[in-house]
Amino acid sequence: MHVFTSAESQDSTAHEQVVFCQDRQTGLKAIIGIYSTALGPALGGTRFFPYASEEDALRDVLDLSRGMAYKNAVAGLDLGGGKAVIWGDPERIKTEPLLRAYGRFVQSLGGRYYTACDVGTYVADMDVVARETRYVTGRSREHGGAGDSSILTAWGVFQGMRAAAEHTWGAPTLAGRRVGVSGLGKVGRVLVRHLLDDGAKVVATDVSEKAVEFVRQAYPQVDIVPDTTTLITSDIDVYAPCALGGALDDDTVPALRAKVVVGAANNQLAHPGIEKLLADRGVLYAPDYVVNAGGVIQVADEIEGFNFERAKLRASRIYETTRDILRLADADGVPPAVAADHLAERRMAEVGRLRSIHLN
Repeated sequence: MHVFTSAESQDSTAHEQVVFCQDRQTGLKAIIGIYSTALGPALGGTRFFPYASEEDALRDVLDLSRGMAYKNAVAGLDLGGGKAVIWGDPERIKTEPLLRAYGRFVQSLGGRYYTACDVGTYVADMDVVARETRYVTGRSREHGGAGDSSILTAWGVFQGMRAAAEHTWGAPTLAGRRVGVSGLGKVGRVLVRHLLDDGAKVVATDVSEKAVEFVRQAYPQVDIVPDTTTLITSDIDVYAPCALGGALDDDTVPALRAKVVVGAANNQLAHPGIEKLLADRGVLYAPDYVVNAGGVIQVADEIEGFNFERAKLRASRIYETTRDILRLADADGVPPAVAADHLAERRMAEVGRLRSIHLN
């Protein structure tokens, strides 16, 4: 994922629209950020999180909405980039009235922004939000939605990993490779299954003992290590960060033994320059927002009436997209993260320009 400086993160002038929403009676405090609608309505999830300050919440929504514009562009979706944050502890303040109040603010934007699940919000929450707005995805299957988007997120990451393996070792398979998975949540555990089915050897870790125990019981052949430091310094071919952002920083990159990094986590590069540090060490990094786009592809499919096979086919194309970006990076002599950004920016500019051709 491209990384922005603190000045860029706080620059709301780059965004089309930033909306502050408040409903005192329910305790709702939310910010909706729309970075671009050049390709279509903005799509991005709603993060419910107890930020330390409003400034932190604003910084996050600006970063995340910009990132969604790039992700949706590279994924080939006719959708722009947006994101929303609700400021507060979901365990304490999340209620039906609060979610419905938030839904009314989304509706007030008239379709410029479609929301979905993110950290702190779930399918059931989207069903509640949808009682006040039609501009919501990530709904339950009972209500015509896609359900859990982690299924195709993991599938897309696996496809991106196949492309990286082909680029590095000449064959689009992880068979015989040792893959280290950090983060065994909803996406990580599904990715583990795909890797094992492909013939890979898997070593994994998670801070949650519950998540570790699930994998230990379901896949006893997986080697469990105590922490991420142990994981990245072990003898692995591929590192898959599938937990929090910032997984690749000044400490982890020099210690990394893997030759390839492909994971589901967002914002894996801790700061600008990490992509060059990886390249200088000969580590192939598949940009996070390219390979983890399966989830947004899945929820985007709801807009035209969800069909799982159609959505999976689209997510499978992450293999070709990743392959093309890695080749483009080699041809241009730039890191893959830079090549992906250029591809996204070009599509937003070239396709977005067509909006100047006015229709009756």
